[in-house]
Formats: sequence, structure tokens, C-alpha cells
Amino acid sequence: MKSYDRFVVWLDYLDSERKRREGRRVPLDSCTRGPTLDELALACDRLSLEPEAQPGRRPGNTTRLSGYVSVKKNKKEPKQKTLMLIARELSQVRGQRAASSSVPKRV
Repeated sequence: MKSYDRFVVWLDYLDSERKRREGRRVPLDSCTRGPTLDELALACDRLSLEPEAQPGRRPGNTTRLSGYVSVKKNKKEPKQKTLMLIARELSQVRGQRAASSSVPKRV
């Protein structure tokens, strides 16, 4: 059943490999290349949006496996502004994961 106090954020909205006509909703300089569902859920969790992650296929592109996160609406901000906040946080999550995996281990 549809929940009117939440909205859906598809991975394709934030993927720099997608064109606008393929479903990307944020500017290219704010996007992340190939975001994962776990990264998106973590970014939304850091913003206290109460995410509920679901794997799935986006309507209009059923051949590509994707996913979405259902997040709590903020009555004061429109969806586009929330998407920009998520995109900024997603790039920070990606940067922290890359930094932690590239640190050489001392033996």
C-alpha cells in the first residue's frame, strides 16, 4: 500500500553513468558513479531519513537490476532538495569507503 509520508529514491537518480533521459535527477557533478543500495541506505541513514532499502527493477528499464530506498518526507523541503542532500552525503560515504580500503596495512 502506498505511503504518503514517504517518497522513493531510485539508485538511477544519483548514478553518473545515467543520462537525464534515463532517469538521473541530480546534476552530473553531484552524482556518484555506480552507487550501491547499501551506500544509498547509509547516506540516508546519516541524514536521519529513516530509510527502507528494497532491491528491484526501475519501471521503464526492467533489464537493469537496481533498487530504491523509501525515505521519510520532510514537509519543509521539496524532493529535489532532499535528493541533492542525499547526493552530497552519498559522495562522502563513497569517499570514506575508498579511503578506508586504500590504507595500507602494516605487518
